[in-house]
Amino acid sequence: MQIRTWPLFCLSIVILLATPCHAVSCHVAKTYEVSDAEQEFLRGHFDRAATLYQAHLQQSPGDPILTAGLTQTLLRQQRIAEADALVTAAIAKNQNSAPLLTALGEVQYREGLPWLATESVAKAAKADICYPRMHLLSARLSRLSSGYAGAARSIATAHSLDPQDPAIRRQWLSTLPLSRRIAELEAYLAADTGDDPEDIAHLKTNLASLRKIQSEPRKACRLVSQASATEIPFVGMMGDSHSVRFYGLDVKLNDHNARLQIDTGASGLVINRSVAEHAHLQRFVSGTSGGIGGSGETSSYAAYADSIKIGGLEFHDCPVQVIEARNMNDIDGLIGMDVFSSFLVTLDFPLRKLALGVLPKRPDETVAATPTLQTAQSSGHEDPDDEDEVAAAKPPESKPSSPVTQPAPQSRGPHDRYVAPEMKDWTRVYRVDHLLLVPTQLNGSPPRLMVLDTGAFTTSLDPAVARTVTKVHGDSNIIVHGVTGKVDKVYTADKIEFQFANLRQTVNDVVAFESPSISRSTGLEIAGFIGATALGQVTMSIDYRDGLVKFQYDPKHGYKYPGLP
Repeated sequence: MQIRTWPLFCLSIVILLATPCHAVSCHVAKTYEVSDAEQEFLRGHFDRAATLYQAHLQQSPGDPILTAGLTQTLLRQQRIAEADALVTAAIAKNQNSAPLLTALGEVQYREGLPWLATESVAKAAKADICYPRMHLLSARLSRLSSGYAGAARSIATAHSLDPQDPAIRRQWLSTLPLSRRIAELEAYLAADTGDDPEDIAHLKTNLASLRKIQSEPRKACRLVSQASATEIPFVGMMGDSHSVRFYGLDVKLNDHNARLQIDTGASGLVINRSVAEHAHLQRFVSGTSGGIGGSGETSSYAAYADSIKIGGLEFHDCPVQVIEARNMNDIDGLIGMDVFSSFLVTLDFPLRKLALGVLPKRPDETVAATPTLQTAQSSGHEDPDDEDEVAAAKPPESKPSSPVTQPAPQSRGPHDRYVAPEMKDWTRVYRVDHLLLVPTQLNGSPPRLMVLDTGAFTTSLDPAVARTVTKVHGDSNIIVHGVTGKVDKVYTADKIEFQFANLRQTVNDVVAFESPSISRSTGLEIAGFIGATALGQVTMSIDYRDGLVKFQYDPKHGYKYPGLP
């Protein structure tokens, strides 16, 4: 084994430790032997890998590297409780092991407890600042908290320490410029990396789209109207002939009218095939889309609109996502609020309007960034403020990437979260691409992550989570539809009090259903969705750039969301 010394830059460490910054030298393995268990893991044979790891641990009980390897295998098999028990028992006997502490952090992250994972990373860094996977987990946690600059430093450090680790390599290649990213992704797909078939399929789709972008570059989506801030009235979307069920926005695609449902649980502009055909949108690249529903992923494609008009704003050359089905639950489509992520977004349900304002300038900015429209998923850069080469979007996937804006030159990223003085009382939320995740207490229990989803008519929970705080009953009379079809099994849970940010709401007969595709695509266990029955009663302001939200509720207003008794 050949060893070389690699100096870590101070900035790669200071984000993890509260101690004064100092230079650290780490030993980096240029080559290393792969065990038989790891070989099976890299080939995607997770059952065999687990069996081999367990056999080796019988000979070397508590070995940190073997335990960490088995933990990663169990997580890949979705055996989360077993992974937790394994690593917790190992740490009880070895509390100062960076591999074990990092493995615990990975389990806590997957369990949807990033605040605990952050503590584990800090302990792992103190135990061994040179452990590569600790820096990888640090990057994931930084990105989750809108710390894009910190994430970039951490993943660069992780790759410097262990460029052969597939998990590190996969995260690192997404930060590369277009031409180099294509070459690295081709090499990655040619090797055994431990990805399951679904992940490999998405990576191949991503590679095809990147090649398409390189061969047929497009202009960047841009604002062409004079206004950079505006108010847009909501329009009612009928659930039946007598009542409004959802609110939406009127949108013109190439001067063709469409009414799109306001949905913070969706990404970009998502339209059905009929709307795309009437607007004469041309297919750019094919893909698949995932979401709530029992039919798995559905076929979709990316297309470009020459013009998109929303209220007083007009944008040119913007990508949209087209679902192959002609109808999506009898609506034209969805408009995710992340399309306005370069604006300060306010959804005022009591006054039934959308307000778009200017985000506060960062301290290093002399002028505010020019807003644009984030209508489809980006090319994979980590920071939603930074894009150097790619102006087009990659095809729709169930694992979207962060949106891309066009900031003023002096503000080019990546950046970490900035909390302006006037926003110091806003709630910091976690963000996975377009999804906003807020810690929520259920009947006073420890917090779990829930998605802020105006597109969900009612607040809902995962049945397993609901059973930890109340009784759950089967209820076949409730029907839940998503983009990918009808949910197979739906339950109801008894009375639950939801508490998140500054809001508290008690709900009887809570809808409960499983949504494993959401947890899998985010990499975190999602407890459920805070829907329109809660969010439709408040004014919700969102700073997507910095992962901040603010809720205002006036009980004197007497407002009820459409369809509520």
